Amino acid sequence: MGRILAIDYGKRRCGLAVTDELRLVGSPLETVDTPRLLDYLKRYLGQNKVDLIIIGEPTTLRGEPSESSRYIEPFIPRLRRILPDGVEIARYDERFTSTLAHQAMLTGGLGKMARRDKALVDRTAATIILNDYLQSIYNK
Repeated sequence: MGRILAIDYGKRRCGLAVTDELRLVGSPLETVDTPRLLDYLKRYLGQNKVDLIIIGEPTTLRGEPSESSRYIEPFIPRLRRILPDGVEIARYDERFTSTLAHQAMLTGGLGKMARRDKALVDRTAATIILNDYLQSIYNK
């Protein structure tokens, strides 16, 4: 069984998180500049077995696609072209993940300067997306 990788896709940066081999828990992986994301994923997928990529789906409170969805939609076909056979893509609601990431960092005792690190926020948001996804599939 391969890992699950989550992407918190952003216009400038993308936070990445990945599960352990048993798919029990997601952990922060990396923050990558968006223009370099496909190259990074090609290398990572060449070195690690991943079966599923979760991409955060930004929605409004009404459940409609948010403004940032327009950046993600063109990315997905480009991602599909580089994926090894058998790797699937799924979308997962990412509402409030940035807020939750900031709250987790505050609760974890990180100082004000660390909480301003947008790369850390992006990785933490990807981890929240991934762990929420895991809870949704294991609590059925």
